[in-house]
Amino acid sequence: MTAPLTPPPPPHDDSAHQARQAPPAGAPLAGMYEQDGPGMKTEVREAAVVTVAVALGGVLLGLLWWWLAPHVPLIADHVGKSWVVYIKDTEGEQAIGVDGTFTLLGLAFGLVSAVVVFLWRRRGGVPLVVALGVGGLLASLLAWRLGVWLGPESNVIAHAKAVGKGVTFPAPLDLGAKGALLAWPLAALLVHLGLTALFGPRDPEEKPYPA
Repeated sequence: MTAPLTPPPPPHDDSAHQARQAPPAGAPLAGMYEQDGPGMKTEVREAAVVTVAVALGGVLLGLLWWWLAPHVPLIADHVGKSWVVYIKDTEGEQAIGVDGTFTLLGLAFGLVSAVVVFLWRRRGGVPLVVALGVGGLLASLLAWRLGVWLGPESNVIAHAKAVGKGVTFPAPLDLGAKGALLAWPLAALLVHLGLTALFGPRDPEEKPYPA
C-alpha cells in the first residue's frame, strides 16, 4: 500500500493576514485622533456671533434701566451770582435704587443669555464661555452709556438755570457703583458653567484594554 502523493497543506500563517489588517503608515488610528467637537475655527466663529449678539442686548438693558430706574430729585438755589444744587430728599434711597435696578436687570439678562446660548450650543467650550463674558461686559457698558444719554440733562447747573430757583428737577442718570457693570457677565458665566456641568454632554468612559 503506497502513501498518498498529495502534499499536506502548508501551515496557516497569520503574519500575512495581520500585515493586511495593519493600517497604512501615517493613517490616524480610529478612536485615538478623533476631533472632539466641531473644530476650533467653528468655535471661534460661533463665539464671535455670541459676542456680538449679547453685546447688542445692551440696548434693551439700557432702555429698561432708563425706564425703570428711580429719579433722584434735586433742587437749586441762587446764592449771589452762583447756583447751588442740593439733593431734595437727603434720606431718600433713589440713588441706591438706580444702581440696584441696573444690577438686577444685569443679573436677569445674564441668566437669559446663558440659557439661550446653552440651548443653542450644549457642548460649550472655552471660546463660547469667553464670548459670554466679553459680550456681557460690552452690553453693560452700552446700556450704561445709553441710559445716561437718554436720561435727564447731565449738566446740572444748566438744568437748574433752565427750571429756575426752588424747582425740583431730576438728577442725571448714572451709576454710583461701577461694579454693577459686572452683574451681566458674572451671571452669564456662572449660569452657563452650571448648566454645562449639570446637563452638558458627558465624555464616554474609556473601556479597559483586554489583557
